[in-house]
Amino acid sequence: MAPNLSRARVAELWRYYQAGIVNTAFGLGAYWLLVWLGLNMFVAQLISHTMGVAFNYLTYSRHVFRDAQPAKLRFVLSYAGNYLAGLATLWAVSQFVANPYLAGLVAAVIVSVVNYFALKHLVFVRKSA
Repeated sequence: MAPNLSRARVAELWRYYQAGIVNTAFGLGAYWLLVWLGLNMFVAQLISHTMGVAFNYLTYSRHVFRDAQPAKLRFVLSYAGNYLAGLATLWAVSQFVANPYLAGLVAAVIVSVVNYFALKHLVFVRKSA
């Protein structure tokens, strides 16, 4: 069965990845800076992930899912799950990729796909007409 890729869905995915590029640049930039400063990669991920949550909420609620009713608590819970998924993914990737910078990038890309579905179906629910 082919996925439902309507024009509206494609536009939403485009906005999601536009915001995602900005969010990822912020989050990975903070992560890389913290690793460069000597922090353990898992501590760096926790700090950078926490810093990015508020920023990401604004970009996703105002740019991507602007016709949906945002739920702040569900967003925070989603990002808690996203953090755990990111941590597990970072660990798994680090088993094959020795460079912590590249491991962080690969983990972020993988987790972004899961994050889209969590935000779309659990956090930013369509407003009733």
